[in-house]
Amino acid sequence: MTTTRAGRPSPARLDLAAVVRAALEVLDEAGLDAVSTRAVAARLDVRMNTVLWHVKTKARLRELMADAVLAEVDLDGLPEGWRDRAAELPRRLRRALVSHRDGAAVVISTYAAEPATLRFSEALVGTLLAGGVDERRAAWAAWTLTYLTLGLVREEQAAAGGDGARLVGALVPDLHPALLRTAHHLAPGTFAERLDFGVDLVLSPLA
Repeated sequence: MTTTRAGRPSPARLDLAAVVRAALEVLDEAGLDAVSTRAVAARLDVRMNTVLWHVKTKARLRELMADAVLAEVDLDGLPEGWRDRAAELPRRLRRALVSHRDGAAVVISTYAAEPATLRFSEALVGTLLAGGVDERRAAWAAWTLTYLTLGLVREEQAAAGGDGARLVGALVPDLHPALLRTAHHLAPGTFAERLDFGVDLVLSPLA
């Protein structure tokens, strides 16, 4: 293994997977705003140019992080029936996203046509096609399910920081009577159930 004159690992010694792992560690410890090529370099104890040699830009780093999160979606042991399978895939996507601080924000901030992302999309679209859903509705339903999950988890992770309580506290009886009547159904602990509800709304017309 080669090293630089300063004793730090050279680009040849440090592989891309290690850079992405370090970026996810920074994410989990400090959140998405703290993730930068400089922060990753500090984490690895290398020069920033060493990190840039692998990822080129901060935007590319985020794409690779997003794909790494999607790689954690378990596609083994899925239900046999297409409807149950299509409902299970968003649940597993949610579990992968919530396993990382700001996981949904990482994925939302990119448009990564990377292996794990394509693997998940192929599984979801393929499930819908196998159920006899026509191509246009399969493509659009998969898109709807994916962004439903991303949006819900984005809210879920924001609510963990107290945003949910702040929203309820902003409601005024005379101005928001409907929201006050229904606010308890949007409690932070209901995200998994709300995802199932939304998924059912998308899949029911396709059955």
